[in-house]
Amino acid sequence: MRGAAVSRRVAAIDCGTNSIRLLVADVTGDRLVDVVRRMEIVRLGAGVDRTGRLSDGALARTFAALDDYAEQIQSLDVGRVRMVATSASRDASNRDVFVSGVEQRLGIAPDVVTGAEEAALSFEGATRELRGSTALPAPYLVCDIGGGSTEFVVGDDAAVRAARSVDVGCVRLTERHLRDDPPTVAQVQAARDDVEAALDLVVSTVPVADAATLVGLAGSVTTVVAIALDLPGYDAGRIHHARIGAEQVHDVTERLLAMRRSNRAALAVMHPGRVDVIAAGALVLDTVVRRYGFDEVVASEHDILDGIAYSIGGAPAPP
Repeated sequence: MRGAAVSRRVAAIDCGTNSIRLLVADVTGDRLVDVVRRMEIVRLGAGVDRTGRLSDGALARTFAALDDYAEQIQSLDVGRVRMVATSASRDASNRDVFVSGVEQRLGIAPDVVTGAEEAALSFEGATRELRGSTALPAPYLVCDIGGGSTEFVVGDDAAVRAARSVDVGCVRLTERHLRDDPPTVAQVQAARDDVEAALDLVVSTVPVADAATLVGLAGSVTTVVAIALDLPGYDAGRIHHARIGAEQVHDVTERLLAMRRSNRAALAVMHPGRVDVIAAGALVLDTVVRRYGFDEVVASEHDILDGIAYSIGGAPAPP
């Protein structure tokens, strides 16, 4: 007779180019139950594309958030902690300062993961609860639009088949191209050209055409979906696993690119930290949907953060 599954309380931290997020969850077998889920926009990667280093201000914002996270983790009797750092930390020449600051606050070093590792964690977090679904069938193409990079991974219920990370995140594209308010036609085209070139790289190594379902992750995707659904406020429960068509994605993208910053800020679903970069994030999603020929995208509120929690929670993958 098998014993009852053991529950383990874990803390997962995802530190990207734009935001830092915390998930404290109880993991029991293949089930993850949220205790706390938080996000702060710290813009760790601000200017990294231009300077190659993390600024003092960005580090200070990130460390302040980590101080708060560390205090909450300690109060919740967490057994294991893992922090994953992604694009901005990979690219920075002074990432040793970042690593040292994390160690001082959490007592552990962050895992500065490769793009492939980031993609695998995102895939696990986004698709574990979809496995076996007939409404949303495998294989899946998971598209995780971050601040500095976007990850693409194709896989099914058994395993990841291939993954690729490309440097076309919403912060990076905004800093490179979308400088005016609103951006000019030429700036938008330059950004699209960047994304198109990146998507050429993706299809050279990832079997995108095999995918039956496109799953979109992270704040750019969920915000586009919230706008398309005309929600009166950001509602994660209604956004999670919502499906919107390719034309809806395109329409929202065109609206965001044409808006002034003040108009984007006034949208009921808009997080203040996404106002200046959401148009670039939407442009990435729109280009992916249209270029790869998907009729719709499925939004997921579960992503790399959930993947990190599973990775330390001892939850075995389903057979």
